Amino acid sequence: MSNETEQFKKRIHELSETSYTNSQYLFTDFLNEAELSDVLNIAGNAAEEISTGKTVVCSAFPSGITIYGGHSMATRCMVRFGSEEVFAYDEPFPISIVHIFPRLAKFADTFTHRDFLGAILNLGIDRKVTGDILTDGNEAWLFADEKMAEFIKDNLDQVKHTHIICEIVTEIPSEMQIHTEHLEFQVQSERIDAIAAQIVKLSRSKVLELFRTQKIFVNGRSMENPSFQPKEGDMISIRGFGKVRYLGTTRLTRKGKCNIAIERFI
Repeated sequence: MSNETEQFKKRIHELSETSYTNSQYLFTDFLNEAELSDVLNIAGNAAEEISTGKTVVCSAFPSGITIYGGHSMATRCMVRFGSEEVFAYDEPFPISIVHIFPRLAKFADTFTHRDFLGAILNLGIDRKVTGDILTDGNEAWLFADEKMAEFIKDNLDQVKHTHIICEIVTEIPSEMQIHTEHLEFQVQSERIDAIAAQIVKLSRSKVLELFRTQKIFVNGRSMENPSFQPKEGDMISIRGFGKVRYLGTTRLTRKGKCNIAIERFI
């Protein structure tokens, strides 16, 4: 375990202990998938339930813990320590949504996620105070720490060569909600490396490199075992390639291969 990981886990334990001792809700910054995986590893047997977004009270987190990023399929999430079950009151996540759109749509550039992120970070903002960015290529919805959202609204005025407007909104439009597509393909076995290779369309050696560099996650936890066999309903996330829900085997061929199905989030 690296020193950085040890320090991070120590900080998580400290936040949990302080929350329980003081009967106080505490929140982390937005964490990436690797950091969230470390949190789930601390949780032990309660990890699978926590990864679904439920509030869970367990031995590792006696005041309760919830993981949330502003929408149901968020990749970057905050961790909240504390629960209504223990404290007898609730406290929402300090997450705001910033809607970013061109002043004059007719003359606007076409944007990517990278364009919006670059413009935001150019304000001198630390990435840890911003969560996911959802974009349709013309505008974006940024999930951010509520204390930073107002700053972004008041100071972000340009993305690429386009002048833009920012506003704080309470929800994302229905068309920006997470949508899925059903896909089926054939694999030699239900091993996670075979499934991942089909998802990312890369060679076996490059897929194994994704495992080695901890870029593959199952139910929020880093997966380094390429022979692992996911079960129906498991969430598989591959950094840089998106997220899918594994739906299991639809049939076996005469040669023993598996036809499997996934639900890709788009």
